[in-house]
Amino acid sequence: MPANLTFDDLKTRANSGEIDTVLVCLVDMQGRLMGKRFHVQNFLDSSWKETHCCNYLLATDLEMATPTGYESTSWQSGYGDYVMRADLETLRLMPWLEGTAMVLCDILDHHTHEPVPHSPRQILKTQIARLEALGFGAKMATELEFFLFEKSFDEIRKSGFRDLEPISGYNEDYHILQTTREEHVMRPIRNHLYAAGIPVENTKGEAETGQEELNIRYAEALSCADHHTIAKHAVKEIAWQQGHAASFLPKWHKDKVGSSSHVHMSLWQGDTPVFYDKDGEHSMSEVMRHFCAGMIAYAPEYMFFLAPYVNSYKRFAKGTFAPTRAIWSVDNRTAGFRLCGAGSKGVRMECRIGGSDINPYLAQAALLAAGIKGIEDKMELAAPASGDVYAETSGGEIPQNLRDAVETLRGSDMLRAAMGDKVVDHYVRCGEWEQEEFERVVTDWEIARGFERA
Repeated sequence: MPANLTFDDLKTRANSGEIDTVLVCLVDMQGRLMGKRFHVQNFLDSSWKETHCCNYLLATDLEMATPTGYESTSWQSGYGDYVMRADLETLRLMPWLEGTAMVLCDILDHHTHEPVPHSPRQILKTQIARLEALGFGAKMATELEFFLFEKSFDEIRKSGFRDLEPISGYNEDYHILQTTREEHVMRPIRNHLYAAGIPVENTKGEAETGQEELNIRYAEALSCADHHTIAKHAVKEIAWQQGHAASFLPKWHKDKVGSSSHVHMSLWQGDTPVFYDKDGEHSMSEVMRHFCAGMIAYAPEYMFFLAPYVNSYKRFAKGTFAPTRAIWSVDNRTAGFRLCGAGSKGVRMECRIGGSDINPYLAQAALLAAGIKGIEDKMELAAPASGDVYAETSGGEIPQNLRDAVETLRGSDMLRAAMGDKVVDHYVRCGEWEQEEFERVVTDWEIARGFERA
């Protein structure tokens, strides 16, 4: 399902007064939409060719700070511009915003007009090109989990993020009665996204109070990441319009199950599913076995791209459906990698490690890079685990905190070869800064625990 607006369509709708605003957006390191609101006529006259933005947008954090230590930009270099070039294939309606269309941009160097290598969209494009050189294309799908809260973003922020109350009072996993009470939020999410050209399949209650899941049909890898990013943005805006907050924080309460973002993937040649072999064990082809072997073996090295914040690691706990080991199993939700569709042409691998806070471009790129390495080296896939993978005590270790994940990223020869040293170093600095900012903070837990008794 392609983006649903052509350049000529936009001209027609602008002339009729139906569209007066175009959101011209890039995707930042955190997976957010950043950009400008153009009057539609200016966009049609010239800005569709290019516009500009400050290059700090790919060297900042969630707070929009300007950390030191990035080679690509700094106070010393004066924080110059990037070129934002609209990818007109992504031009689409934004039906939940009156008179508005949007387009995603590729980020180019202001002087050379070459792609900026550490731009998330470019990182994924690079891995797609490497895969195509091997004769394959990737189809992927992400699941978006999030929590809805009774109050709005502004009310919650002004309260100091205290006394958070989910929109429901009990576990609503697949629960039709409870999710009916949330249809004033979830119905417009489904319908507006579909009208925006996002191939929504369904929504459902997830396994916690106030937890929702949005499922989007699989697509080619770049489109999948585009769909995810636009959908996540839309969920927040539509929830806000209805007076609620929607949070993609992976673990907002120590006693609550966290939110994930599982990634499903398979390789194709045209319309032929390359992962499928009717005579293979579990219908897995040799290519699939090599790809999955690489993806699983290198999971520790790309962990940062699946869990980029301190909070990301609070989600990994036994008995919560969040994995604790990079081990694969057949249709088993306790494993880090779950084989789905065994015995059918829909056979695929689901990575269950990533949380709801992933940047989908980075996560998908890392998974593809590891899988490509598995194909290139003809890596052998170990036998699947069975039963309760939480009980496993050997193999499949993954970093348990952000500091360790950053260090494994720093030392990853595989990712340095696949993405380039400058890209890896850029995201190592991103992770270092996040850890440094956390370590400056005195938490409520520390005060309550030690104020009197220490």
